[in-house]
Amino acid sequence: MYVVESKGGAIACMLLALLFLGTWPAILTLLERRGRLPQHTYLDYSITNLLAAIIIALTFGEIGKSTLEMPNFLVQLSQDNWPSVMFAMAGGVVLSLGNLSTQYAWAFVGLSVTEVITASITVVIGTTLNYFLDDRINRAEILFPGVGCFLVAVCLASAVHSSNAADNEAKLEGFSSKEGELEISTLPSKDGEMEDGGVSSEKAKAGTAEFLVQLEKRRAIKVFGKSTLIGLSICFFAGVCFSLFSPAFNLATNDQWHTLKDGVPHLVVYTAFFYFSISCFIIAIILNITFLYYPVLDLPKSSFKAYMNDWNGRGWALMAGLLCGFGNGLQFMGGQAAGYAAADAVQALPLVSTFWGILLFGEYRKSSKRTYILLVSMLSMFIVAVAVLMASAGHRK
Repeated sequence: MYVVESKGGAIACMLLALLFLGTWPAILTLLERRGRLPQHTYLDYSITNLLAAIIIALTFGEIGKSTLEMPNFLVQLSQDNWPSVMFAMAGGVVLSLGNLSTQYAWAFVGLSVTEVITASITVVIGTTLNYFLDDRINRAEILFPGVGCFLVAVCLASAVHSSNAADNEAKLEGFSSKEGELEISTLPSKDGEMEDGGVSSEKAKAGTAEFLVQLEKRRAIKVFGKSTLIGLSICFFAGVCFSLFSPAFNLATNDQWHTLKDGVPHLVVYTAFFYFSISCFIIAIILNITFLYYPVLDLPKSSFKAYMNDWNGRGWALMAGLLCGFGNGLQFMGGQAAGYAAADAVQALPLVSTFWGILLFGEYRKSSKRTYILLVSMLSMFIVAVAVLMASAGHRK
């Protein structure tokens, strides 16, 4: 079994995980903005997310000889380690609920703000729990100032969202129907124009009112006329879920509560990640198949047959699942070596997500100077936070 032991190797795992975990949300957001139902996308994503865990377990988890203290993946499957398995599966459940929630929050408050709020809550709660579970192997005088930076970042994120929402409202003032409300029709007229009160079907420039109206017509989740409190509430719920999955995984691999019988080795990272991903997959399948027939947030009904026949964007959804799966695996590999509190540095994934949000989706284009200042401040705080958390990395005995 391959084990990451050096501090440098752990940091390399964290940085690669940061790239992967910051990219897959952008792919799912892109598909929703193109009109693909999130239930269809998440079902595809869940399949390859589990596949990534299986690949990691059968490769890294099977390299080298199996020992009594650190058995290989297949050897450990038959051992009496169910208390640790249940912790791993509990972590998978809350992660699945968090990931499922964020795909709806992205539509309401944007990719950048959603990732900032959820990541900051994750660090403030989850990192504190991991610090004590890991017997304080991370340097508290460095770790907790980093946590404080994340807390400041979530406040700045809320301010960014409020300022950008006000900018968008100002842009949309002149685009209303006779009844005073935006017409959200997705049917093209005979002459090739959208029935939107005069907005051309030609691609509008990012950041303009025309762009916002065209986006609303095309996307799967309609947000005009709905309170942004819905999105913020979903963000906070997802953040609480995310804050619990890493401590649960920590308990699964290190058995700090001494739930295993004498002589039974701790779950290795790869075995724990396998069980973690199975529960994540089961919850995702159950909930998303339910949402096909009983959708939320006024989404149209679908069916399993419709999902099977929906190949529009399926390749991207499958890629997103692989990125998330390998990202989570790398985070846990680094956390087992340097402490799970330090591994929470990957929660700076909004740095990557915001880059994709600006590049792919035109977020914050043509916004006010105040919004830009807040955005730069938020990203700067995240850069400081991730550097500080990585600097607090310790070494597990």
